[in-house]
Amino acid sequence: MLKDFKKFALKGNVIDLAIGVIIGGAFGKIVSSLVDDIIMPLLGIILGRIDLTSLKLVIKPAAEDVAELSLKYGQFLQSVIDFLIIAFSIFFMMKLLFAFKKKEEEKPKAPEPSKEELLLTEIRDLLKERK
Repeated sequence: MLKDFKKFALKGNVIDLAIGVIIGGAFGKIVSSLVDDIIMPLLGIILGRIDLTSLKLVIKPAAEDVAELSLKYGQFLQSVIDFLIIAFSIFFMMKLLFAFKKKEEEKPKAPEPSKEELLLTEIRDLLKERK
């Protein structure tokens, strides 16, 4: 069982998947920073100099010991923008990958010899052996 697991773990697909997960995590951080530090402040300036991430709908104000109950739709908006950027990036990368694969598959293969050519090759080889 240990040998089977080692064989599975060292396959190229598993290693490729692990690399993809690591790169994906780093890419997610980059996109989050892009949205948090660049896009959301620009949207805030365009929409009237407001901090979009602080937008919320207060359902129940804070009382003495009880925390405020609110819907933080600004944070949700930020998460949606994160998702859309990541989804578009993945879509674009997959489209490029499929385009490269398609070009690779379209390369013409050498045509297989016809039956007559195979037969003539056999005859030629037999004649060479007789000499």
